[in-house]
Amino acid sequence: MKTIKLMVMVLIMISPALHAQKSDSMDTLSVWVNGACGMCKDRIESNALKIRGVQSAVWDLSTKTLTIRHNDKFKEDNLLYALASVGHDTRKYTAPDAVYNALPACCHYRTVESHGAELEHGPGDRPGSGPGLKPGTVAGTVFERLDEDVQPLPGTNVYWSGTLTGVTTDAEGRFEIALQPGVRTLVFSFVGLGTDSVLVEEPGMLEVELSNATTLEEVEIVYRRPGTRIELDGAFDLQRIDNKELLKAACCNLSESFETNPSVDASVTDAVTGTRQIEMLGLAGKYVQITQENMPLIRGLSSLNGLGFVPGSWIDGIQLNTGTGSVVNGFESITGQINVELKKPKNGEALYVNLYGNSAGMSEANVNTAVDLNEHLSTGLLVHGKFQPFSLDHNMDGFMDHPAEKSGVFMNRWSWFNDKGLETRFGIKAVTSRTNSGQVAYDPEQNPEDQSAWGAALNTDRLEAFLKMGKVFPDKPFSSVGFQVSGMVHDMDAFFGRRTYTGRQGSLYANLIYQGILGNTNHQYRTGASFQFDDYAETFLAEDYRMREAIPGVFLEYTYNRLDRFTVVSGIRADRHNLYGLFVTPRLHLRYATLDGTVFRAMIGRGQRTPNVLLENLGFLASSREFIFEDAGSGDQGIRMNPEVAWNTGASVAREFNVSGKTALVKLDYYYTWFTNQVIVNLDRRTDAVIFQSLDGPSHSHSLQAQVNYEWFRNFNTRLAYRFNEVTQSIDGTMLSQAMTPRNRAFLNVSYETAGRWMFDATLTWQGAKRIPDTRMNPEEFQLDAFSPDYFLVNSQISKSFGGKFDVYAGAENLLDFRQDSPILDAANPFGDNFDASLIWGPVFGRKSSHGKERRKISKNGTVQLTDKQ
Repeated sequence: MKTIKLMVMVLIMISPALHAQKSDSMDTLSVWVNGACGMCKDRIESNALKIRGVQSAVWDLSTKTLTIRHNDKFKEDNLLYALASVGHDTRKYTAPDAVYNALPACCHYRTVESHGAELEHGPGDRPGSGPGLKPGTVAGTVFERLDEDVQPLPGTNVYWSGTLTGVTTDAEGRFEIALQPGVRTLVFSFVGLGTDSVLVEEPGMLEVELSNATTLEEVEIVYRRPGTRIELDGAFDLQRIDNKELLKAACCNLSESFETNPSVDASVTDAVTGTRQIEMLGLAGKYVQITQENMPLIRGLSSLNGLGFVPGSWIDGIQLNTGTGSVVNGFESITGQINVELKKPKNGEALYVNLYGNSAGMSEANVNTAVDLNEHLSTGLLVHGKFQPFSLDHNMDGFMDHPAEKSGVFMNRWSWFNDKGLETRFGIKAVTSRTNSGQVAYDPEQNPEDQSAWGAALNTDRLEAFLKMGKVFPDKPFSSVGFQVSGMVHDMDAFFGRRTYTGRQGSLYANLIYQGILGNTNHQYRTGASFQFDDYAETFLAEDYRMREAIPGVFLEYTYNRLDRFTVVSGIRADRHNLYGLFVTPRLHLRYATLDGTVFRAMIGRGQRTPNVLLENLGFLASSREFIFEDAGSGDQGIRMNPEVAWNTGASVAREFNVSGKTALVKLDYYYTWFTNQVIVNLDRRTDAVIFQSLDGPSHSHSLQAQVNYEWFRNFNTRLAYRFNEVTQSIDGTMLSQAMTPRNRAFLNVSYETAGRWMFDATLTWQGAKRIPDTRMNPEEFQLDAFSPDYFLVNSQISKSFGGKFDVYAGAENLLDFRQDSPILDAANPFGDNFDASLIWGPVFGRKSSHGKERRKISKNGTVQLTDKQ
């Protein structure tokens, strides 16, 4: 047996040389062709072989490179045009939208915008797989005979007799289905054609021809891609959220983009500023690495309100990875990574206008444009404005329900590429924001020291720039190099009552990535080096603090993929912090898919982050609490506490199966996070202080989530989930549940779209009880219960698209109008000892309706494009 294996390996190794000897007259050409899966590979290679002069064609998924051997009769332009005609973008030609949209869902590569190797690698991007039949499966093509000719038959139902296990042939009539124990009869049926069956004894390839029982004048195949897709391929636990999902909720920015997703919680930090924060796995959003096209987005000063500076109308898609992410993207991911993809100049609308208003008096305007200056250079302009001139006081506590705000965000992007595999993207972004909140009687035009009313202000100015370059090597089609660099300056001025804060941050980030293979595409690797620099200058209560971080690092990530059934991604990186020294970040992700399509995943990894304890907890200034920093140094290096370090391990199982002809998905996740060091925010020792101390004892989080997605009938979808969180910390020697985190949460999203383009969406969320920090030291009238009550939230929306020219919608948030009673303690005496607006366990704002939103999308060629039509 060993001799036979050795002979096979020798033959495999020498076969390219033998082929080369027979093809001395042939030339080799490598071109970039976009695609997303093995089905794309088959389509690209088969159509390339149809071009005159092409002798062989091999397309690699990981690099998007098609390598062909051809004779002197070959013309490159014929190849590029033919590939675009069947739905695959090339450097020279873009596939028509109608052809692209008709591709199967797994082939929709534009969702993740994969142009340019290593330019847009999202968390969990899966390496390519080689050709060949998967073990334990039957595959083939279904044909229809028309007179003397035959043609592939898409949309044919293929299922095992007596079971609910089945598939549908793709646009080229192809199918692949796993063998079922004890079942040997495979049935093929198509409406209007006869039904046939085949006796299957073992894995193999089939060609099936259905007879023409009834003549059909026209067959239309429409695939409806879900707005949120749970990826079953790849080793990372990944969800992809596209702009169709974002249209389901009246969201205006990134912080409000997860209302229909059960994996992410959103809440407000306090009852005054309305600043929103997110949570994953029961832990605060600061443990989630949030990036924009895989470069830092929320970091340092932007951690307070930076999510609000990413307008929803700019977002093309979101990649949500649960657990530690890839080491290529850094060391800070602990509970997950959220990567935001913005609209690109090359594929953006020539004109997009979005107007929004709600019952709270807020109005927004968004204008996006994109222009192709020539076949290689494109530019796009994104403009956002928000205006809320006043705020109401519905609960009559004397404080504004919403802050008054004026803000603007501007972005200019450029994209350039050439025919030699080089692509470049660069751009700038500017943010300016002015918000005022506090008591209704507060006058923001007067000096806070000169008036008796309590007020708060948060003013932000930010400027950032980025450059990304990627290069695919034509002579090494499986190799590529990418370079990312970004820089920003962020200024913030704030005051809360009589307390002031100012901050300035300058940051620089660079990442160099090289990708290649070891022998074949089953063994891939990515390696490179990164550098992160942050310079903070802060003033708090007339005290100046300064901290500089310089962190160079190197990384290596190896991926092994075996027949798309078993995948290992192992990575390690080493970074040296100028203040904390050298540290190592290992991570391991595993995936195994059974013959019946069940996918098992497991992972373990380490994450580390530098806490900015002052800025990350600025919301506590909306109280009379004193800030006390235990175990912290200060002075030249700011309010310095040791890095937060945690390990995260998890496992998941997911399965798609057929129920009554519809696809259902069931997924079960469990994640365990434990900290070896953490900054504890202690609100229990004293009601007049917030104490920051280093962890002295255990701190961990258990998170278990079950989810079921199902389409009951055409365009009527449900998403049902339940999550259990147990988050405990050692606080002053006692294990306590993390404050304001529910142990139980249930979620139901229902959506329906009619043939007339009416869309209905509703989300019901149940939040279980949350522990409230100890308030027994307060006077009796300002003491709270130990736990909050549970409650329900309902958000809904109705939208209508008129002929593809514009859309309007009406929506409501917190439809049941549930609000936390007295969210501000001692609101009548904000300068007193018992004032506290930070103990928020439920909604602060009541029912809010949105109205008058209009979307107008015009493509570059003057026709209308609807991004919500899949």
